[in-house]
Amino acid sequence: MSPEDTDHLAAHPLVDRLAGLGQRLRRFDARRPWLFDAAVVAAVLLVFCIPDLVRTDEPRALHHPPLAAAVALQLGLVLPLFWRRRAPTAAFYAIAAVFVLQWSLGVLLRADVALLIAIYSLVLRVHPARLFWAGLTVAAAMALVAWRASAVVAPWDALFFLYSAATAAAALGVAIRIRRAQLAALRDRALRLEIERDQRSLLAAATERGRVAREMHDIVGHSLSVIISLADGGAYAVGGNPQRGREALELIGDTSRQALAELRRVLGVLRDETEAAELHPQPGVAEINALCERIRVAGPDVVYRTAGNVDALDPGVQLTAYRIVQEALTNALRYAGPHTALDVGLTATDGRLQITVHDTGPQLPDRPPPPPAKPGHGLAGMRERAALYAGTVEAGPRPGGGWTVRAILDLTPLATLEGRK
Repeated sequence: MSPEDTDHLAAHPLVDRLAGLGQRLRRFDARRPWLFDAAVVAAVLLVFCIPDLVRTDEPRALHHPPLAAAVALQLGLVLPLFWRRRAPTAAFYAIAAVFVLQWSLGVLLRADVALLIAIYSLVLRVHPARLFWAGLTVAAAMALVAWRASAVVAPWDALFFLYSAATAAAALGVAIRIRRAQLAALRDRALRLEIERDQRSLLAAATERGRVAREMHDIVGHSLSVIISLADGGAYAVGGNPQRGREALELIGDTSRQALAELRRVLGVLRDETEAAELHPQPGVAEINALCERIRVAGPDVVYRTAGNVDALDPGVQLTAYRIVQEALTNALRYAGPHTALDVGLTATDGRLQITVHDTGPQLPDRPPPPPAKPGHGLAGMRERAALYAGTVEAGPRPGGGWTVRAILDLTPLATLEGRK
């Protein structure tokens, strides 16, 4: 059957009705399992037992037992089916015992179908390791039937028919058991995939929040540090040199507008404003000169130098280098003050990019020491950015005073990927 025929068959209204009926029966069985078991017993009694009792003109057995004996045997075969799902092993052996007793007496009853139902239930619910003795019991019982019926049917023909019927019942139980296991595995897999999907969404959201937090920290922290230094310098210069105070205010306005533009760019990316993101590309190594110039305006003396072809680096590496330099300069301006000297260096060689930022510390002897810094996200953010390129970041005091930030980014994976193209 082709896939198209299968699709048409699955979409047939009759298939939908049968599927709906099956779902309703399963829900009903889940609510009242005892009622479903009682219905099975009643159906077997109605279909297979009553005909043996009312058709007295037809031979009911190899020997004709009294009516009470026939009823007792039928009930002994059928009633244990009520427990076939809760206690399948006990129900099977009870039915098998009555079955053996019945054929030992030479009685043929249609209620013998109960043994096939018991075999089906046993195979469906019992661990396979416990089916060995049940199989021997069935084989012995069927051999007894073939021997007792040898006067009517050839023993080998009887054995073939009986073993085929028992095998069919067991095969049906195996097939349904496998199908249920497959459905359970599919449900478990769907549940795990749903959990993994939710976890991936949470991880993606956490990663995005971390990225945005780093961007916001770098933008706001750097701009506010520059603005504070300019404001302090402008306030000091207002009395003696109004022109310097005015220049400081203008620089504060320029820095604020630039920070606002970068914040809008970040927020535009969050809102999926593609056009805004294209109009405001991410900063790179080329923008470090302008970054150093803004720091110079705030007071510190900044020397910026590069070695190697840093302009040809991957855009992601350039953004990481820019943010690390920005954070290091911001910290130097915040803690060393506007009278420090800064040395910024970028060196690209041997598949590595080394970033160094040195400051000389406060240059005024009467400058009070900066207040203790509260734990922040700057150094952690730099390390997270460097980790994207298997890099490291070290920060600490330098001999003779001042502070040093050194970061090393591994460019080998990028160079390897470019060489494969």
